[in-house]
Amino acid sequence: MIRHIVMFRWKDSFTEEIRASWITGLEQLEGNIPGLLSLAHGPDVLNTDRSWDHVIVADFQDRNALAVYNTHPLHEAIKPYSLPNVQDLAYVDLELDGSATPLTPSGSAALTSKR
Repeated sequence: MIRHIVMFRWKDSFTEEIRASWITGLEQLEGNIPGLLSLAHGPDVLNTDRSWDHVIVADFQDRNALAVYNTHPLHEAIKPYSLPNVQDLAYVDLELDGSATPLTPSGSAALTSKR
């Protein structure tokens, strides 16, 4: 299993309207992209000097599923909301052993909130 973690710092241009559209698109990914096992996301709640604004944690069946996700039309559809408005972006993809369990789909809703 591959765990894909992405952290965003937004420019001032990332308005509440753009954020709402982006989150709506994010929430359409789970269950609609082959090999995407789970997806959770949410804004930072501490807002420290070292905090990032938003994080996505997604689990994929394997590297091929991550490659499908990267070019899937639903993922491509949200990039126009995020990419022009990103100040900083960091990500890591790690391979978890067979004993790891994916995030639960209910965790996605629990982490999702708007500022």
